[in-house]
Amino acid sequence: MTTTRAAVLRTLGQSTTVEDLTLAEPRAGEVRVRILASGVCHSDLHVRDGDWPRPIPIAMGHEGAGVVEALAPGVRSLAVGQPVALSWLVPCGVCRACVAGHPWACPDSPSFRHTMPDGATVLTDQGGAAVLSYCGIGTMAGATVVPEGAAIALPDGVDPAVAALIGCCVTTGVGAVLKTAQVPAGASVAVIGLGGVGLSCVMGTALAGAARIVAIDRVAAKLDVARTLGATDGLLATDDRAANIGPCAT
Repeated sequence: MTTTRAAVLRTLGQSTTVEDLTLAEPRAGEVRVRILASGVCHSDLHVRDGDWPRPIPIAMGHEGAGVVEALAPGVRSLAVGQPVALSWLVPCGVCRACVAGHPWACPDSPSFRHTMPDGATVLTDQGGAAVLSYCGIGTMAGATVVPEGAAIALPDGVDPAVAALIGCCVTTGVGAVLKTAQVPAGASVAVIGLGGVGLSCVMGTALAGAARIVAIDRVAAKLDVARTLGATDGLLATDDRAANIGPCAT
């Protein structure tokens, strides 16, 4: 057993508390990851605020990156010391979506139950009570145990603070463009709202080869960021509905 500190939500609508928890050793097909960076997605805030009811107590966080510390028998794709980004969705592998090659549409992922695939929890509090891991990974912690499929190998040298965003923010935006919308090369695309996911959509449309990418937001500085990621035009939305459209370079 290993001890780790984690941000635990015990009451919906109230702040998390930082607690010392016991972390189980990885079992067959599982790995222990030392967390180096964790993002704060707005989904985490929705859960904390009670907008999205989830079972409690639960260790929060689902955007994380770190280094593999230990692995159990059966793990073949990773090694101790391997940098990884954590994925909040572990597909079941047997449903229609998974068999069709669309694991992102899996309706029966254990991630939705905030447990390991067999229903086990890897965290316990000082009183011996089970603590769930948000989306099965609970990245707001010093360390976590996850299924092998949730730990995605990264090249050496990737900044953990950047890698942490890949598991949710970046894949949501880029995946929406490449997987869901399947934007074709040469298309014209508008991206409304330039938060983390919106800016990732801009990156996705650039990867797809879109000819015109119109970035739209209420904050002018975000249009400048969008330009660096591939936007060709910017639209500044204002309360009086007056807006200017034109190349982002102007």
